[in-house]
Amino acid sequence: MHDSNHSEWIPNIILGQDYDRRYIDAPIHYDVLENLAVFFGRDMPVHRHAQYLQIHYIDRGELHFHIDDKIYQAQGPALVLTPPSVPHSFLTSQDACGHVLTLHQSLLWQLLKEGLQQDLEQELNQEMCIAFHDLNEEEGVHWRTLVQTLENLRSEWNRDEPAKDLALQTLVRLLLIQISRLTAKEAASTTVNNDGLQSFRQFSSLIQEHYREHWPLAYYTRILGLSESRLHQICRRIANRSPKKIIHDHLVQEAKRLLTFSNLASSDICYQLGFSDPAYFSRFFKRHTGITTQQFRQQQR
Repeated sequence: MHDSNHSEWIPNIILGQDYDRRYIDAPIHYDVLENLAVFFGRDMPVHRHAQYLQIHYIDRGELHFHIDDKIYQAQGPALVLTPPSVPHSFLTSQDACGHVLTLHQSLLWQLLKEGLQQDLEQELNQEMCIAFHDLNEEEGVHWRTLVQTLENLRSEWNRDEPAKDLALQTLVRLLLIQISRLTAKEAASTTVNNDGLQSFRQFSSLIQEHYREHWPLAYYTRILGLSESRLHQICRRIANRSPKKIIHDHLVQEAKRLLTFSNLASSDICYQLGFSDPAYFSRFFKRHTGITTQQFRQQQR
């Protein structure tokens, strides 16, 4: 999956453009998991962050992470690191809370200089999941430092103090060191069959091209040459969701983006996404998000 074909079938999300435009060119982006969950949902379809490494930390709750061809499941407290450009999807439980830190690759290269490169470069180029309950007493000391560093990052991010950028980079450096010291305790993962992964790629690509046409699932399976039960098995295995839910999630995500970044009326968004009835579109959106389109737009503003 580490090839140039990424862009053909997996959406690239840049948080500074798609979520928080105040930081469109920032090499560091921080937010609490709960805020991102409101915008993107807790059941995030497969995507990637080209040139950005991402760290998810949850204090409590469950997480189900699919990174490249591996699947991780853990109970919080837990931390997941996704290397730059690697496709991933995830599901977090409703009670999960914590931190999400996104770092541009250029910043990592800068921080890996001055003797850190040999120790950290390998760790930061591979996915990992570390669960607190797997650590021994000595490793627990590193974990507590890691958690405190994340709290300090949140505090520094939310203040406008002198030398803020330098402080953030220093905290990021410390965080990466703590993560590298805990990599020996990476949580166990399962591997996805290559044939199933290729079918999932093709399915994702078809959704990208045809979601506005509201194809029935039989159209997808006929093109893929799979039975509906086989596609369901593949999607459950890789994304922990049914094929129909993956399709619906993509429609909801596109609706959220239009509601956030355009001034189009809800009825216009309805037609742009291929719905023929604004009332049905409103019910569809509320069923999948728990709130109306108007309420979502008000929250974002």
